[in-house]
Amino acid sequence: MAAMTRRERLEATCAGERVDRPAVALWRHFPGDDQRPDDLAAATLMWQRAWDWDFIKVSPASSFCLVDWGVEDRWVGGDEGNREYTRRVIDKPAGWTRLAQQDPSRGALARQLECLRLIRAEAGNETPFIQTIFSPLAQAKNLAGQERLIVHLRQSPEQVRAGLETITRTTVAFIEAACECGIAGIYYAVQLANFGLLNEAEYREFGEPYDRRILEAAQGCWFNLTHLHGRDGMFDLVAQYPIHALNWHDQESGPSLREGQARFRGAVCGGLEHWEHLLRGNPEQIRGLVRDALAQTGGRRMIVSTGCVAPVNAPFSNLRAVREAVEN
Repeated sequence: MAAMTRRERLEATCAGERVDRPAVALWRHFPGDDQRPDDLAAATLMWQRAWDWDFIKVSPASSFCLVDWGVEDRWVGGDEGNREYTRRVIDKPAGWTRLAQQDPSRGALARQLECLRLIRAEAGNETPFIQTIFSPLAQAKNLAGQERLIVHLRQSPEQVRAGLETITRTTVAFIEAACECGIAGIYYAVQLANFGLLNEAEYREFGEPYDRRILEAAQGCWFNLTHLHGRDGMFDLVAQYPIHALNWHDQESGPSLREGQARFRGAVCGGLEHWEHLLRGNPEQIRGLVRDALAQTGGRRMIVSTGCVAPVNAPFSNLRAVREAVEN
């Protein structure tokens, strides 16, 4: 069949239609560069020019949505490219009620919007790009620390809900502004829908209602991808969200791509594990894993990727193997 544009390929993939080749994308952090909008845009575009992915996932530091509330972090090194939090802002339950809604036209949120405008200026309509959005509960985790958040939501639920409301309103306003910058959608990072942290009833109370409000704000976009982070995720809960594609750690904890495809109506995204395969594996192994992923899914509703970010020091030969595998 005739070659498709990236948008045509992604839309057909999400709809379960035939494609000229499987869609593929990897994304990574850019430590240091993620502290300034022009540098993050330049690094992101360089990554795209090098590997020609089917979409760009814009990856600011996880603190980009929190520093205006006073959170502090630093880069200390590491394979994944994440920053270490050095200052949280919620210590006692009353702190949740003191959060003030942030204005996306100011501060760190405004800087991230500038990054999106810079990416749009080069990518134009040729390459779809999606903005990372952390769920309100994931943002709350970084404001207080994971253990403290879980204690608070069990002991002081009303106060935590007040904080989640402020975070949600701030995030919705940011998404509305990001849509004006030309994003194709959002990469929605869900980090606590995990049976090792919360039970399903807790997540349905403190996670799902806010997730759905965030996703509703992005419904005008044509490519919204949700990432279910960690082992033992609440797959069936998240699979009911109104999204186009779902990414999870299929190589680490399941379900498999075949099983996930049977339980989710959109495109499944994965097939590779970021540590064992991208970082420590080899091109022959990666090509075999891509073949297996396509066999599991019949090549339909499938985006080749990893269950999480590409390590910042992944061998180029492995990255090249991922990209070339879908051509063959």
